Amino acid sequence: MDPVTRDTRRYLDKSGPQSGAVKTSQPIALAAATLLVLVAGIGGIMLWRAYGGSPVEAERGAVTRQLQARTVQASEQLVEKTKGLEATQQESIDQLQMMQEQLQSMRRLLAAQQADTKRLSDQVSTLKDSIDGLRQSFASTQASEQASAPARNRSIRARAHASRSGHRHRRSRG
Repeated sequence: MDPVTRDTRRYLDKSGPQSGAVKTSQPIALAAATLLVLVAGIGGIMLWRAYGGSPVEAERGAVTRQLQARTVQASEQLVEKTKGLEATQQESIDQLQMMQEQLQSMRRLLAAQQADTKRLSDQVSTLKDSIDGLRQSFASTQASEQASAPARNRSIRARAHASRSGHRHRRSRG
């Protein structure tokens, strides 16, 4: 028997053991054709992507750029709004501090006014007590004068009456 390897046994001609020829050219041609088709397919795909591109991929690129642009714009807007909020917050803090200072000033003024009001109220009370004392003193002085007044009034009346009579006599004589 001829030494035939396992690989070549499959390709023996089925016509019989007489031919004994090995057909080795068919599998190589088939493999070469398959390889050529694969290389051509891969090359065509690469050319198509490189020059023609896929409309989906082109759209993806455009969409990606638009999204990036929107993201940048949104980020800038957020930064601006954040700065605006910071400025507004600082203004609010400044206004609050100013209002607190005004409130403290108003409290001091109110306390001073209350102290003045109390002082004036005390002075009015003192004056009222003094006036009441003077009224009582005046009333008691009047009461004592009225007791002595009838005698004195009589003498005053008598003098007034006498002077009137004298004036009348002088006028009638004159």
